[in-house]
Amino acid sequence: MEYTVNKLAKISGVSARTLHYYDEIGLLRPMRIAENGYRIYGPKEVDLLQQILFYRELGVPLKKIGQMLYTPGYDRKKELEEQLCALMQRKNQIELLIHNVEKTISAMKGETVMSDIEKFEGFKRKMIADNEAAYGKEIRERYGDELIDASNEKVKNMTEEQWEEAQALSEQINETLKEAFWQGDPASEMAQKACDLHRKWLCMFWKEGTYSKEAHKALAEGYATDERFTAYYDKIAEGCTKFLRDAIVIYCNKDETDY
Repeated sequence: MEYTVNKLAKISGVSARTLHYYDEIGLLRPMRIAENGYRIYGPKEVDLLQQILFYRELGVPLKKIGQMLYTPGYDRKKELEEQLCALMQRKNQIELLIHNVEKTISAMKGETVMSDIEKFEGFKRKMIADNEAAYGKEIRERYGDELIDASNEKVKNMTEEQWEEAQALSEQINETLKEAFWQGDPASEMAQKACDLHRKWLCMFWKEGTYSKEAHKALAEGYATDERFTAYYDKIAEGCTKFLRDAIVIYCNKDETDY
C-alpha cells in the first residue's frame, strides 16, 4: 500500500506539516517523489513512522530517534530496555499517587488517619522517579549505585518540615542567584551567598558526610556542560548556569571555608 502525505497523515493521526518536517530533517524520507511532486510513502516508511511515534510517546527527542533508527550499530534493544525501565518507574509513580489520593479522600471522610510522611510520600517518590529518568544513568555511573540509593532513601524519609525546607531553599537559591547574576560578579557577597545556600540544599539530599568541595565543583561543571541543567538555570537569565559554576569554583577554593 502506498500513501501520499495527506493519506498517511490521516491514518497515522499526525499532521501533514509534521510529515513534511520529518522529511526536511531526514527523519522520515518518502519512498519516492511522484511526477506530480507528491511525496509517496510505502510499507517501510509506514513502519518507520510507527516507530518514530512510539519513541515520541516515550519522550525521546527527535535527534536521538534519528540516531536509533539510522546509526549503524546503535543498540536499539538496550535503548528500549532503558525506556521500559523508565515507563515502569512512571507506572509505579502513578499507582502511588492514586493510592495517596485515595487515602487522602478516606482521611477527609474520617475513615482513616494519614500521617504527615504519607501526605508527602507521593511527591517525594515522583521527584526520585523524575530524577532517575532524567539523570539516573549518568549519576549512577559517576557516583555509584550505593551513593545514589542512599540519597533516594534520604529523600523518602524526609519529614514534612524537611521537605518544605528543601523546596523553600531551592526557591531562595534561584532568587539570590538571579540578583547576584545581575550584579555581574561571581565573587560578590550575593553570589557567594547563593553558593552557600546551594551547598546547604545539596546536603539535604546527599548522604551525610559525602559533601566535599571537589564534588561541589564537579557538579557545578556538570551543570555548565549538560544542556538539561543549563536549560534549568538559564531560565533565570541566559548565561546564569556558567555564572553559578564560576561562583561555586570561587566558593570552594576559599581556604577559609570550613564545612
